[in-house]
Amino acid sequence: MIKLTKFNSQTNKKGEFVLNAEIIETIEETPDTVVTLTNGKKFIVEEPMDEIVRRVMKYRRALHQF
Repeated sequence: MIKLTKFNSQTNKKGEFVLNAEIIETIEETPDTVVTLTNGKKFIVEEPMDEIVRRVMKYRRALHQF
């Protein structure tokens, strides 16, 4: 699980949420960062693509330590 910050450009409301990193299908910058899940759901988040990749890698490394 990784923590991300939602971005809603219409109301400028932000909110943190936790996402299961195992269901991320794609991450793209358009210029906002869009995370697409395996079920087709999309999230626009504040974090840049490189930061999300770093968090997913950290999460997966932590899983293999046990």
